[in-house]
Amino acid sequence: MESSIFSVCLGIGLAAACGFRIFVPFLVMSAASHGGWLELNGSFEWIGSTPALIVFAAATAIEVGAYYIPWLDNALDVIATPTAVVAGVIATASVVTGMDPLLKWTVAVVAGGAVAGSVQAVTGVTRQVSLLSTAGLGNPLVSSAEVVGSVAMSVVSVFIPVLAGLLVLAIALFALRLWMRRGARARRAAASATSTA
Repeated sequence: MESSIFSVCLGIGLAAACGFRIFVPFLVMSAASHGGWLELNGSFEWIGSTPALIVFAAATAIEVGAYYIPWLDNALDVIATPTAVVAGVIATASVVTGMDPLLKWTVAVVAGGAVAGSVQAVTGVTRQVSLLSTAGLGNPLVSSAEVVGSVAMSVVSVFIPVLAGLLVLAIALFALRLWMRRGARARRAAASATSTA
């Protein structure tokens, strides 16, 4: 049971990292598996192979570089959002152990996919705000923060899975709090507009 909890925390942490950048977590997973620090589920052992390591390194370089090109970064978010969800599911399923396959895939889809999609949605909104407020000049800073977030979350997930799980929980609570505040502001604004009309 304890190993299942650790593996779920690991999977959810990697899924969150997929929300920042899709290929960074897979590069970290591949390198960690290649170095013997990460055990992948049987059907996902290919992630730790040398060819996969090379492909993930190249894909990471292209993805990271593309997000530094103004306006292209926003276009990439359209593709990245559904792709991040799929990547989050795969990343979670590849490391969750000690569970019935149906439960493992349920956790991967519900938790991994949702976490990756939520993080990607927040980063997309952040980039839009940066685009509108700085005419895109602030987007390289946003992209840099996302890369650092993805690398940090991937490494923490591999080496300290429980901390990664706690970080994802903290991020989720913070996002929920922001969403609730935004909803309250919208309701107050609507009430104010109704009372003045």
